Formats: sequence, structure tokens, C-alpha cells
Amino acid sequence: MHRDPTSTLAVILVAGSLLLVRAAAPAVAQDIRPPEASFEAPAEEFSPFVDDYFPTRVLFGDTHLHTSWSGDAGMAGATPGPDEAYRFAMGEEVTSYLGLRAKLHRPLDFLVIADHAENFGLPDFIQRSDPLLLKNPTGKRWHDMIKGGQAYDAFIEFITAIGTGQDPIDDPEMVGAAWQKATANAEAYNDPGRFTAFIGFEWTTHSDGNNIHRVVVFRDGKDRADAVLPCSAFDSEDPEDPWAYMAAYEANTGGKMLAIPHNGNLSNGTMFDSETVSGRPLTRAYAEARMAFEPIVEITQAKGAGETHPLLSPNDEFADHEIMDKGNILGSVAKTPEMLPNEYARVLPCCAGWRTSSRWGQPLQVRPDRKHG
Repeated sequence: MHRDPTSTLAVILVAGSLLLVRAAAPAVAQDIRPPEASFEAPAEEFSPFVDDYFPTRVLFGDTHLHTSWSGDAGMAGATPGPDEAYRFAMGEEVTSYLGLRAKLHRPLDFLVIADHAENFGLPDFIQRSDPLLLKNPTGKRWHDMIKGGQAYDAFIEFITAIGTGQDPIDDPEMVGAAWQKATANAEAYNDPGRFTAFIGFEWTTHSDGNNIHRVVVFRDGKDRADAVLPCSAFDSEDPEDPWAYMAAYEANTGGKMLAIPHNGNLSNGTMFDSETVSGRPLTRAYAEARMAFEPIVEITQAKGAGETHPLLSPNDEFADHEIMDKGNILGSVAKTPEMLPNEYARVLPCCAGWRTSSRWGQPLQVRPDRKHG
């Protein structure tokens, strides 16, 4: 476009208004742009986004979803299984066991189906009258009770048996068959760039009624996850053993895992205790293992918030939001104020080692900024 050399445009900002004024007089003969040799290099880039390397897209998902494959859900009447869970998470409409239709406002970006490792997939075996189940005396009894209209009695038997720490089914073949289906489901619904179906399960131990549950998540696909079976509370009630399980998995497969503790509020002071489950004092090795495999904590869910408590955060007016603080998960022992500091994620007086206060002795100096692969 030809530019008129006899006039110029002036841009004037007056009282917040932008005005364009054409000047009739010839432009003053001078260089508007100084020579490049006189430019001073800026101290830093003008744009704050130059050389950004960290992700800035916020993703929304669920890291702790149970389906009818979990005994405490399926044996209590829940019917939607993993397929319905994935479809629901991806934005489809599903129907609940009560016949109610449900659909999310917007699809999730990721999902961890975390069915309980203890008798993994048992309700599905019962629903299908699977021959593997019917060969097992306890499994057949529960199957016949549920099919015969005694579902509640079977459910109570199951919950009672789980509480003993002894596996009432004890059939690795059943667990293996269910695990193969679970990993295949995740593989089928995983859609890179649109939806991530993480493989996972829940390690569900509550020795003496104290909740120290963890959701265990694989970063890998079926090819690596099939190298193991879920570890359960029947294998061990000490969280150091799931860490050893994860370490062995990573060493043997080259994969990655993490665990997410939840509901410390129902642990009666044992979730983030000042000593190990076996009663030993915390060590640097313990702190490093926990930081490596438990870099995050679940802080809210239906069984109460796990971030903080009004007695721990008296100046936070939201600290009493959805608090459940009357006792442990089984309601067998009442809560006392002394238990609270070892239950909530915002305080963490000793669990990770790097933040031990003077009341617990010398800090273990394990850095909290270590990233998990």
C-alpha cells in the first residue's frame, strides 16, 4: 500500500479513548528506528513463556473408582462394572443399579479403576456363575447364597472374612483371570491424547480397624502390568511390603508405579505415624521409599476429608469441611485429639521424613521435591 509522504498519522490516547489524527504537515525528517548497533540486549526475554518446558494444561480425572468388581460394592448390590465405568468417564450415559440414568457434565481426561485387590473381581465371578468360582467351596457357598436371595448374609460373611486378614477364597487362578480382564479393559478404552485409562487396584488393609488403604497405579500398559498380580492385604498388612512389590516390578519390567494413600482421617493416627507398622523407628530408607512411591495423597472423598482438621488449622475457616473424625474405619475405637496430627496431609509431622518436627527427633532430610518419573 502506497504511503503518503506529505502526511502522517498520530495515535493519541485521551481519557481512555483511542483517537487517530491525520496531520497535514510533512513528517519531520528523522529516523524513527535507531541503528541496530545501538540496541541494548534485554536482561531477559520479554515473553514469560519462552523456553517453557513444564505442562500448563490442567487435566481432570478420578484416581479412586470402584466398580461392581469390588466385593464391598458388587456383593452389596452394585451392578455397573468396568465397562460402564469407562463409558461414564468418557462422557456416555449409564444406568445405575437403582435404574437411574447418569451422565457427567463433561468427560474426564483420565480414570483409575481401583477395585479392591482382596478377592479381586469376586462379584463378577458370582454374577457369571464362573466354573472357577464354583470349584471353590467358599466361593460356591457365597454364589448359592446370592443367587438364592441371601445376598446380604453373603455380603456380611465376606466383610467379616476380609477383616480377619485370611483369604477366604485363596485362588491365584481366579485373581489372574480377573486381572487379565481388567488390564485388557484398560487397554481397550485407553485413547492417547483423549482419554487415559490407568491400570490400578486398591490395597485395602485396616488392621485393628485402622484405615491405611492405598490405591496403586501403573504408569504402564497391559504388556508390563500383566507381569504381576495385585498385592492385597492378604499378602501383607504392612505398607512397606507394597513398596517392595512396586520396587520389584520396576526393576523387573522397567515400568513405573505409585501408591496414593487415602482416608488417614479413619486411621486413628496410624496413616502418618512416627513409627512403622511393625513398631520400628522411622529411618532414612523408610522415608526415601515412601517419598518415591507415595508422592501424593488423596485429600477428599465420601468417607471424609483428609487435608486438615479444625484443631490443626484453627485459622482456616474451611478446615471443618466434610470432616469425619469420630473413630477408625470400623468404628471400633474412638478418636482422641492426640491422633489427629498423624492423620492429615497438610500437617504430615513425620510420614515423609523430610518434615519431622523437633517433637519427633532429628529430621531425616529427605527432599520433598523428588519427582516420580
